Parts: sequence; C-alpha cells; structure tokens
Amino acid sequence: MMKRLTYIDWMRGLACVLMFQTHCYDSWLSPEARRSGLFVWSRLGGTLPAPLFIFLAGISAALVVEKSRQKGLSRKEIARASILRGAEIFGLGLLFRIQEFALGYPWSPWTDLLRVDILNILGVSMMLMGIVCWLTGGGSPEAARGKGLVAASLAAAAVALATPPLWTTARPSFLPWPLESYINGVHIYAQPQPWLFPIFPWVAFAFAGLAVGFWMFTGLARKLEGWSLAVLGAAAVGICGLALLSDHTPFRWIGVYDYWHTSPSFFLMRGGILLGVLPLAYAWCRWGPPQRTFSPLAQLGKTSLLVYWVHIEFVYGRFSILPQGQCSIAKATGGLLVVFLAMLGLSVWRTRWKQRKSEADGRIELQRVPAG
Repeated sequence: MMKRLTYIDWMRGLACVLMFQTHCYDSWLSPEARRSGLFVWSRLGGTLPAPLFIFLAGISAALVVEKSRQKGLSRKEIARASILRGAEIFGLGLLFRIQEFALGYPWSPWTDLLRVDILNILGVSMMLMGIVCWLTGGGSPEAARGKGLVAASLAAAAVALATPPLWTTARPSFLPWPLESYINGVHIYAQPQPWLFPIFPWVAFAFAGLAVGFWMFTGLARKLEGWSLAVLGAAAVGICGLALLSDHTPFRWIGVYDYWHTSPSFFLMRGGILLGVLPLAYAWCRWGPPQRTFSPLAQLGKTSLLVYWVHIEFVYGRFSILPQGQCSIAKATGGLLVVFLAMLGLSVWRTRWKQRKSEADGRIELQRVPAG
C-alpha cells in the first residue's frame, strides 16, 4: 500500500472541493443566477460530497481495523476504539450545531440544535461499523475479514432496501420527531427532508465503504493492488448498469418510489460512481502529479473535518465573505476561489503544526530516556 494511502486523502479533498462549490453557489447566487445552467450542474455535483465522505469513512474504518488486528488487538478492543471515535465525531456534530445556533442567534430556531447533519451521521455510522466488526471479528484475521466483508455488504443492502418504506408507508411516526429524524430526516416537518442525513439511506454508504476496505486487505488484493482496484472499477460499471436496469423494471420497491431521494436504484448509481472514482484516484496519485509534487486535493483531504467546520461560517454563517443571495456568477466564483485558497492555507498550517508538535514531543521523549 502507498504511504498514508494518498488516493484516499485525494478523494476526501475532491469531496471538499465539490462541497465548497455547492455551498458557495447555493449561498451567494442571486435568484437570476440560480436559473443558470451552472447552478444546475453545481447542484448535481453537490450530490457527491456527502456520500463520498461517508463511503471513505467506511474504507478508513476497515483499514484501521486491519492495522489493529496486525498489532494483535482483540475484537473487543477494536470495536471499542471504533465506537469511541464514532461517539467523538457525534459529539463534535452536536457541538457544531450549538456553535451554529449561537452564531445565528436570535434568528436560529432552537430546533436546529437537534438537526441531523453530516457529522451526526458520520458518528453514528462509525459506531454501527464498530458493532459489525465486533460481531464478525472472531477467528483468524482472514476469516474475520471475509465475514466482515459479507456482513457490511448485507448491511448496506438492507439499509438501502428499507429506506423507501421508512420514508413513506412505514414511517415510525410514533417516535418523537428528534428520534424519528435519525431514521428518515423528518425534523420538524410533516414529511422527511432530503437535505438532512438520517440513518436511512446514508449509513448504507458507510457499510459499502467498509466492505470495499475489507476487500482491499484480502491477500489477493494486497498482492495485486493495482489489478484489484481495476476489478473495483469494472464492478462500478456493472453496478451502474444494474442501477439503470432496476430503475426501468416494472417492479417497484416497497413504499413510494422516489428515484432521487430514497430509491435503491439511486443508491446503486451513486455507489457505483463512488466505486468508480476509487481506481481513478489511485491511478492519478500513483502515476500522476501527486506522486511527484504537492497535491492541493490530497492536502485538503488530510484535514477535511477542519475545513468543513470552518468554511461553513464564511459561506452560510454570520461571517459570510459575500452577501447571500445577491451575487452574480462571476462574483460568486471569485468568492469560491477565495474560500478554496483560504481553506488550503488553513489545511497546510494545521498539518505543519501537527508535525512540529509531533517532533517536539519526540524530542521530549528522547530527553527522558536515561543515558547508557
């Protein structure tokens, strides 16, 4: 494997850039500019960042599990670490909502404190993946990996298939809205909202990533890394084809069919696209410029949580660098460039600060070692 899996960082960076453009154009463009073709394409590109982040969280979880097994940690210790990390991310999601409420006061409604956002579902996904890894972690590493791959794949399929009824005909309306919102994103409204991030369908992307991550650590895939990723690319084409076929079949899933928000067909299509990006990112980082020089996308990917957190305030928040809903395409694009460069600078600063801190801690440890 390449050091630090640069192509995974690059994919996170790609998700950051797609997120920046989506948020900037959505926040700043005037009503007239929002009727342009650019805005339509921006919204289409905006369907990828969230599933990319969650999918990559699944891959990263599998890689962490495999490294932990190589260190001899028990499945209980591995699951505990994953669940605690998920709880930490979930807590950060709650803290982020508190920050947004405080900075938006008195205009922010108190119900925004309980909104299910991307960080909330990332945390929940990591905790659920920790449970799956604990349930399947018995036996040899090879057996645990195989069981984990199968369990993650089945979990992804189950979540995708359960989404339409849980959004429509089988909604758990008996639950208080803050709890039901984690199931289908209903929030305070009469119907589930597609701009939120409930367990159904979003956790399915994490389980899909977990399955892919376990595949990447099989003996054959590790021996033939490039070819194994080419196999994933071929699988991506097949999955996209299956998505098209399933959307045109006369059979309809249980619940009200809504292709763009809840259908398993759309999940398959997005999953196929995510899987297809993986070998392309690998090839680009293995043989392209990121192998030889500084890569802005790989850099952003190393600090994706930080740049997500900070950029929101300068795009949607009280400190927005441009007037919201009043800008031309040219002006909003200039603002997007400023946000990109500012977040890249912040990312570089954060990385260098961590390196200096690590080096300083190392020197302190060396000084504590007795001579002779």
